[in-house]
Amino acid sequence: MATRPGCDSEPDHPKTSSSAATAITHNPNRVATPPIYHLSFNQNHTCFLVGLQNGFRIFDTDPFKPSFRRDIDAQGGIGMVSMLYRSNIFCLVCGGPDPIYPRNKVMIWDDHDSRCIGELSFRSEVKNVKLRRDMIVVVLNQKIFVYNFLDLKLLNQIETVSNPTGLCEISHNSSPMVLVCLGLQKGQIRVENFGSKKSKFVMAHDSRVVCMSLTQDGRRLATASSKGTLIRVFNALDGTLLQEVRRGADRADIYSLAFSSNAQFLAVSSDKGTVHIFSLKVDSGSLASLPNDRSHFASEPIHSRISSLSIFKGVLPKYFSSEWSVARFRLPEGLQYCVGFGHQKNTIVIIGMDGSFYRCEFDPATGGEMIQLEYINFLNVESF
Repeated sequence: MATRPGCDSEPDHPKTSSSAATAITHNPNRVATPPIYHLSFNQNHTCFLVGLQNGFRIFDTDPFKPSFRRDIDAQGGIGMVSMLYRSNIFCLVCGGPDPIYPRNKVMIWDDHDSRCIGELSFRSEVKNVKLRRDMIVVVLNQKIFVYNFLDLKLLNQIETVSNPTGLCEISHNSSPMVLVCLGLQKGQIRVENFGSKKSKFVMAHDSRVVCMSLTQDGRRLATASSKGTLIRVFNALDGTLLQEVRRGADRADIYSLAFSSNAQFLAVSSDKGTVHIFSLKVDSGSLASLPNDRSHFASEPIHSRISSLSIFKGVLPKYFSSEWSVARFRLPEGLQYCVGFGHQKNTIVIIGMDGSFYRCEFDPATGGEMIQLEYINFLNVESF
């Protein structure tokens, strides 16, 4: 539901309830069927979550195996599910054509006790939910609410431009939190540092921002625009542009961006059916404001593909001096895929809205096509 900036007042007071306890159950005999309403990884890509018309499922990524499922004993579906690492705490938003609860309500579900331990209600539809051990972030179309996890106390409200896909990223390994969201105009990114209590606005692109990713420590940010040709990597603390890489020359819909755990690589998926891996570098001058321990950053990319015509930079169009991906994996075009990095060295995991699961390996030294290690259709897996 689209709204104007400022028209969302403070949400209803969060309330604890067990009313949903009888709605979600463990039913090992029920077979889930498409469509998929939600698909995402947890914070460290060790598992992924699937929202379906009859509940939700959790799968481990490396190695692939079903973890557990929860079914809804009524008509409706799970339109959004967020998991706190591998804990028993979830945030659920109903979805589908006939949801059993309105889409403006977030239910905080404790799977250990099989009950809803809290609810957050809003005046418009929830677009995204992000979880940390200390905070819950709820994204609406033009506003973001930040809550303390323990008592659901409202800590902050942030206004954004129209955000129908719920773009928002938070740091998970840093304390205090860094939050990145859309700004107040097209192409603008806002960085909220909850330690310094300062906001930083960055003009990331000329066109609308459609995808973003933040490193676990909140130091680096990757963004893509509606053009889908260039990916930009910024120092999230001061807004400095660190690197620009090229996915391709033609327009594309970017579906997901993901940093590797050491921030050495960036994975990109799009509707063109190719997953790209880019090698990242860090401008030490741009990161002068960061703490001294940078051991987890790569000072230079292991392998990068830069056009041989880069010597003519400034003379020929920018395209010819672009930095290209070091590895690729080709998928069917037009389908939506989400990508993350595996826990084995130089591997990625790809999950698709058609139920596909791929695990692939790339060689950062020689580059080229990735090697497919595993493929499974997770919708056909019934061994829960």
